[in-house]
Amino acid sequence: MSNSVATEISKRAAVAARAVATLSEEQKNAVLQKMADTIRKHQDEILAVNEKDMAAGREKQLSDSMLDRLQLNPERIEGMATAIEEIIELKDPVGERMPFTTRPNGIEVEKMRIPLGVICMIYEARPNVTADAGALCFKSGNAVILRCGREAIESSKAIAAALHEALRESGLPEDVITVVPTPDRELMLELLQQDQYIDLVIPRGGEGLIHFVSDNSKIPVIQHYKGVCHLYVDKDTDLDKALNLLLNGKTQRTGVCNALEGLLVHSEIAAKFLPMAAQALQEKGVKIHSDKASAHYFADADVIADDAFGEEYLALEIAVRTVADFDGAIAHIQDFGSGHTEVIATENEATAQRFIREVDSAVTMWNASSRFSDGGQLGLGAEIGISTSKLHAYGPMGLQALTTEKFVVTGTGQIRD
Repeated sequence: MSNSVATEISKRAAVAARAVATLSEEQKNAVLQKMADTIRKHQDEILAVNEKDMAAGREKQLSDSMLDRLQLNPERIEGMATAIEEIIELKDPVGERMPFTTRPNGIEVEKMRIPLGVICMIYEARPNVTADAGALCFKSGNAVILRCGREAIESSKAIAAALHEALRESGLPEDVITVVPTPDRELMLELLQQDQYIDLVIPRGGEGLIHFVSDNSKIPVIQHYKGVCHLYVDKDTDLDKALNLLLNGKTQRTGVCNALEGLLVHSEIAAKFLPMAAQALQEKGVKIHSDKASAHYFADADVIADDAFGEEYLALEIAVRTVADFDGAIAHIQDFGSGHTEVIATENEATAQRFIREVDSAVTMWNASSRFSDGGQLGLGAEIGISTSKLHAYGPMGLQALTTEKFVVTGTGQIRD
């Protein structure tokens, strides 16, 4: 595709963004309800197309984790519709005014939330992102360009067709939510040059994709390279509670960025906790990679070097390490964490609060599963992504992260001396 196609897509999205930016919260919510309804209405068509994507994925021998991300079923379709309805219930941040200061000369200074404009989402085998991103960008007054990976392109088009039906019925342009018609990488490169029209790029996918986007974009990029999440089991833990956190974080769903990839255990409690963990993980079929100090607790552990931690397995595999103390756990997380989510299991509040202060990650948790590190679970509605780069957002990104602020100054005729 030529550069003119990328430019045309971006221009049309920029025009559509202006139409969305002026809608009231009530108008936006009415359209969102139509979106949820049309997704349910077209469930059978979406599932039929998704099965074709799944068949192609199996033929290409995609990994189990990739196929899990790609697959839709009635429950996941309903989950997409429900997520949109949850967004309806969230307060619209657009237009919110925050008093800033009143100057000595009488001018009043406020800050007001406004949409970013046009968001470009680049993602791989997650067709649900089409609905999540479309709804979140719409509610926050933005247009969105969705560039889906080859594996999920047809499923994403089918979901977008349902969303477009809702937009048409509401008298709005389909360009509010644009699915790029081809996964061609050359077109993606051209989109990344459209800084005149696109305001932010959010890539969701593997580390290679995010590095590629960051290295080639003229537009600001929200970065999240991988999710290497740890559970640290402190010496003052409740053993059963810690075990439940481990099993849920590792085995409830493996192919997601908030699944546990590392287990750190305080040396004072290792002899009690690791045998419990070994039995439970073996029953779940989890492969163990461990340091030498932990290996003898497991029947078939793969002993790895001290510098070989930090892997994102996205599978029934986990790295286990015994640490001498709290400081050892913090040092390990600093060396091998990815800034996504870190969890401590402890009944000692002082230790927990120290963990929260000292760990540098977008989400820190005390006695809660890493699987809660998700926009919907944290009350944001469906998330559009997660940022580990701190600018301009940090952690799961919901509505507010898709807006910015401008200054509003009100005077009575003041002029500057």
